[in-house]
Amino acid sequence: MTHLALALSLVATLGLEAHAQETKPMAPSRSTAPSASDTLSARQQAIVPIAALAAAGDLTRLNPALNQGLDAGLTISDAREILVQLYAYAGFPRSLNALGELMKVLEARKQRGIQDAPGRAPSRPIPQGDALLAAGTANQTRLAGGPVAGPLFDFAPVANEYLRTHLFGDIFERDNLDWQSRELATVGMLSALPGAEPQLQSHMGISMNIGLTAAQLRQLTQVLATRVDEDMARRASEALDRHLATPASRK
Repeated sequence: MTHLALALSLVATLGLEAHAQETKPMAPSRSTAPSASDTLSARQQAIVPIAALAAAGDLTRLNPALNQGLDAGLTISDAREILVQLYAYAGFPRSLNALGELMKVLEARKQRGIQDAPGRAPSRPIPQGDALLAAGTANQTRLAGGPVAGPLFDFAPVANEYLRTHLFGDIFERDNLDWQSRELATVGMLSALPGAEPQLQSHMGISMNIGLTAAQLRQLTQVLATRVDEDMARRASEALDRHLATPASRK
């Protein structure tokens, strides 16, 4: 599909519109390279229940999900990044509670003699001030496939500024978790939030824009059904169906 068509599809879901201008295709990077397989790896699958259960505030079930994720190859840094990112979708209370649960899991595993891989820190400092806004705007444009604008952001421009600086800037500039993993987490989180269906559909499109396939996203819905919750799986499946039915998804 063209970048412009996808941008129009994504922002229309949110009641927005992209500037009517074509953007040049961007070369795949480490974060956005196409998937080599139409199936999710064990590590990728493990992200989904962690994200969904953390967003739902289900700490009892989050504990074993975190253990399973670490066993499947998530590093400490991976798990921590997912749960920090949660604040942008479910708020700081659930993010902080989930991080506290991760600390308990890591301590218990350490007591059992398990040495989990620490992972890595971001490879570069996060920009500040105007440079952060510029970086976040570039990330938002890349993820959506074109510049994002529209009546909602005309009405509340600070909302888009927060998206660009906090979500697409502070969070997505942290390259110690790749964008596909961040989007798998985002879809899992939004699936757990009734009423967030428009945003869930939008992120199905973003996920495909950065290289995840429809088959992998369908597998994500199956992971939700078998490991988390049927209602969450239904919301995710319906959001994927709606996205795939849009003209932009077929271009």
